[in-house]
Amino acid sequence: MKITKAISSRIQEVDFDNLVFGTEFTDHMLICHYKNGKWEEPEIKPYGPMSYTPALHTLHYGQALFEGQKAYRMENGEIAIFRPEMNAKRLNHSASRMLMPEYPEQDFVDGLKTLVDLDKEWVPKTPGHSLYLRPFMYGSSEFVAARPSEEFIFCIVMSPVGPYYSGDVKVKVEETYTRSVSGGVGSTKCAGNYGAAFYPTAQARKEGYDQIIWTDHWNHELVEESGTMNIGFVVGDTFLTPPLSDRILAGITRDSILTLLRDKKILEVEERPIKIEEVIEASKQGQLKEVFGMGTAAVVSPISAIGYKGTDYKIATPDNGYAAKI
Repeated sequence: MKITKAISSRIQEVDFDNLVFGTEFTDHMLICHYKNGKWEEPEIKPYGPMSYTPALHTLHYGQALFEGQKAYRMENGEIAIFRPEMNAKRLNHSASRMLMPEYPEQDFVDGLKTLVDLDKEWVPKTPGHSLYLRPFMYGSSEFVAARPSEEFIFCIVMSPVGPYYSGDVKVKVEETYTRSVSGGVGSTKCAGNYGAAFYPTAQARKEGYDQIIWTDHWNHELVEESGTMNIGFVVGDTFLTPPLSDRILAGITRDSILTLLRDKKILEVEERPIKIEEVIEASKQGQLKEVFGMGTAAVVSPISAIGYKGTDYKIATPDNGYAAKI
C-alpha cells in the first residue's frame, strides 16, 4: 500500500471540546480505484478535494454506498476499531445489490487499521467521543447513459465526533412516507436510502420530533426502524425488535446488543413483527418500560416519547435502566 504523509497536521485547528458530528476530518484518507475489471493498489494520501467532470456517473444515477463505524480510545490508552470485519461484509452486501464490485474484506480491514494508526492522535480522549470512520464507494465513470458505471472508487475518510444526539430522542410514527419496500434496497447502505428520508424527517421536526419510526409500506402498521437506527422495546421483561428483512438494515450495533442480552441473560429477546398498536397498548398498560434506538452513530439512544395519531406517549429513560446498562 502506497502511503503519502501530509506535510503538516491540521489537528491543532480542531476544537475537540465542541465537535459537530461529521464536519472535521483527519489528515489522511484512503482511496482505491476499480478499473478494467479489478481493484488497483490502495493508496493513503493527505485528505483533500478530488476532481471530476459534471458527467460523474454517481451524480446522475446514485450508484453509491457507504459504511459507518468507529474507533475508540480504550481505558488503557490503546485504540480499538469496533468489529471492522462486519462492516466489510455489509459493504459487500450493499455492493452486490447495487451492482458494484465487492471490495476484498482483508484489504478493507487492513486499510482501515493502517489509516487509523496513521491518524491515531485524532482519536478523542473524552469519554463518549470516538473517531467516526466512513468507508464509501461510488461509480466514477464519466458518462450520462443510463447504465451501470464501469469504474468505481473506494475511499475511507475519518472524523472525530462526540455524541450524535445531545439527549433523549422524541420520535413520530410515520404513516405516509416509506423508507423501503420489499424487493428494494432497504437492507443496504446505499446513499439514496438516506437522501429520500430527509424530507419526511424534516416534516416531523417541524412538529417537534427528532426522528421518525418507519413503518411498513403496505399499511403502516409494523415497526421497522427509527430514523437511521434499528429500534427495540422493553415490554415487561422482554426485549422486542423487528426481524431483519430486505427492508431493514442489519445493524452491527443491533447484533452486538442482541448477543449481549442473550449471553448475559439480561432480558428475554424476541425478534418478531411488532405492530405499532401493540407498542401503544403496552404504553397504556404501563408495560412499556424503555425504548431505544441502536446504531453506529448514536450507539444506544433512549427514546423519551412516541408520537402516534396526534398523541405523544411518554416513555421512561431511567439513569440505571437497560439502555444505560447496555
